[in-house]
Parts: sequence; C-alpha cells; structure tokens
Amino acid sequence: MEETLKIVKEKKKFEKKEQDDVCLVRVVGKDIRGDIKLVSALTKIKGISWAFSNAVCKILKLDKNKRIQDFDKKELSKVEEFIKNPDVPGFLKNRQKDFDDGKDKHISGTDLKLRTEFDVKRMRKIRSYRGSRHAANLPVRGQRTRSNFRRNRKPSVAASKRKDK
Repeated sequence: MEETLKIVKEKKKFEKKEQDDVCLVRVVGKDIRGDIKLVSALTKIKGISWAFSNAVCKILKLDKNKRIQDFDKKELSKVEEFIKNPDVPGFLKNRQKDFDDGKDKHISGTDLKLRTEFDVKRMRKIRSYRGSRHAANLPVRGQRTRSNFRRNRKPSVAASKRKDK
C-alpha cells in the first residue's frame, strides 16, 4: 500500500515539473505565458478586450481553446498583423472617430498608452472640464465624490483646526 502511494506521489511530482516547463510567447510587444488559452492570452495585451479577441479567433479561424504556446510562428505573426490592421466592425475598435483624422482606429500596446497621455495633455491644455478633473486626480465621468475617491485628498484647513483643539 505504501509503495503505491510513493509511486502516485512521484507521478504527481513529474506532472508538476512538466507543467512548470511553460514558455513565454511575445505578441505585439507583450510577453504572455504559454499555458494560457488564446482568447484569454490576447486580453493580456493592453487595448484588446474579450470581444475583440473573440473576433480575432473567429475571423482568422483559430481554435480559441488551444494554448498559445502550441501555435507556430506563422500563425502568431498572422495574429499580430491582424491586430495591427484589424478588419472588424467599428464598434469593436477602441478609438472611434479619432480626434486627428475622424476615422475609426484600433490601437494596442504602448501606442495606446502614449495616445491616451496625449489626449489628457490636450484636454488640460484647452482647459476642458475633463482636463481639469484629470489634473486634480478626481473622477472624470460624473461619479459622486462624497464617499468615494478620498485617498487622493489633502487634509483640509478645518480638519487641522479640529486636531489642534
């Protein structure tokens, strides 16, 4: 009985070692663990939602339940090209009616981060309401601030007077 338990434990250790042999896959400048399924792996890239990753799998006719490390370089390069120039409906794109040229675009990765920073700087420069809220580290989209968003506050003058008494 004890011998069989030892054999079972050794098998489990061996299976764990096989699972630990996970490679990293680089897609659109992001390192992704290879043991994740394709649909959820694509969502790890900034700017790609679940809906967009589903659309990528359906349009390119890829198995979305297959692990990303099991795809060959040719298929992954096809996915990268599609993400850079997607042929999807406008509602799936993350930048509709772009400020610069008015077209629908889809931006992902570091380009998305830079573009949002430029947008916030532009809003601050023209002194829009949203820009002033961004500058003050307050919520931009109309949320209440009475009970939430208190962590960024500096102590008020009234609060310091109460401590003195």
